Amino acid sequence: MLQVMGSAWALMLGMLLLMVGNGLQGSLIGIRGAIENFSTGQLAVITSAYFIGFLFGSRMAPELIRRVGHVRVFAALGSFISAVLILYPTLTEPWAWILLRVVFGFSFSGVYVTAESWLNNASSNENRGKALSLYMIVQMLGIVSSQALLNVADPAGFVLFVIPSVLVSLSFAPILLAATPTPAFETAKAMDLMSLYRISPTGIVGMFLLGLIFAAQFGMASIYGTEAGLSVAQISMFVSAIFLGGMVLQFPIGWLSDRMDRRVLILVSAIGGVIAGLIGWLSGGTFEVSLVAAFLMGGVSNPLYALLIAYTNDYLETDDMAAASGGLIFVNGLGAILGPIITGWAMSGIGPGGFWVFLMTMMLLMAAYVGYRMTQRVSAYAGEEDYDAVAYAPVLATGTAVAVEFAQEFYVDNAESAESDTEDGTSGG
Repeated sequence: MLQVMGSAWALMLGMLLLMVGNGLQGSLIGIRGAIENFSTGQLAVITSAYFIGFLFGSRMAPELIRRVGHVRVFAALGSFISAVLILYPTLTEPWAWILLRVVFGFSFSGVYVTAESWLNNASSNENRGKALSLYMIVQMLGIVSSQALLNVADPAGFVLFVIPSVLVSLSFAPILLAATPTPAFETAKAMDLMSLYRISPTGIVGMFLLGLIFAAQFGMASIYGTEAGLSVAQISMFVSAIFLGGMVLQFPIGWLSDRMDRRVLILVSAIGGVIAGLIGWLSGGTFEVSLVAAFLMGGVSNPLYALLIAYTNDYLETDDMAAASGGLIFVNGLGAILGPIITGWAMSGIGPGGFWVFLMTMMLLMAAYVGYRMTQRVSAYAGEEDYDAVAYAPVLATGTAVAVEFAQEFYVDNAESAESDTEDGTSGG
């Protein structure tokens, strides 16, 4: 881990600042929107707009990079991000925020694609797993630490919008000034969705539902906190609890993932999400109970992203893994667009508790579908007495296709290594 940090510290520092800026504005939008008397429905559409931009950005950024190069794309999109952050408090109209959020999501996606491709290029087969783990920790730390900044100024003013603008601008310096060669940029062509569904129905359906869940958590948590009557300090702690839960449980779930039937682990995690949603709903907005529910919900939902990718890989040839990642991310992105809108509709109808009802319902659907699939298909591990391949790669839904392909390379390396060890053992016997 120290070796990876030594060779990629500038990239990691830049990504940390980017995540702090993105995490801060994500929560601030919900709080400031309530101050501006935006309705729950309007805030839901504004939140969804980010994921629309992010999905299109992740698909278009690779072509932009091929045309003009990493540095120009990174600098141009970074300028858009800083400008949008300053424009939020000056254009306090729902329609303006929707447009700004589309631009913001598009730009952030392109910046992530650029930075993640640099990180991938700076990693080798020997340290790729450690680089992924470090990148995940940096992402989580950035989002969690950003919530504390909500308390340094009045959300009704300009300062909290200036801070992420400055942080994002500063993030470019270590990345662009690092002595890291510009990588050759290639991405795999996405696998046809129907082909991918036939290979792994659970992977496709699970990623779609998880997109709904993650977008609701990432974009609607601060809106829930505002409607539940929480203070700014309490909202910052509530949002932090979601991602702290993911950070704490990511590695234990990953460890279990490589040692048991992944469908069972997905089922248990989904049931844990149902329980967390039920606790949050029954809490009636009580802060301490909501905090526990948020920690548990984040703890079981965040690792599901990597877990579903690893599960899908169990049914793929190594040559198809990179192509499959594009399809999985696209389906997840579609779910992310719809998640905030449906959550906003639920909250408008039944109050703040609709946030928990939505999450609980999505987790229940995932548990039910996985349980059904377990009756339709034999486990990938059936008949294997010693399944111990290190195949789980920690990656979050905040990453782009580049991050997931990065994780897929790690998976392929391990699969090929395990295959080689098996052949050596056979020939040596």
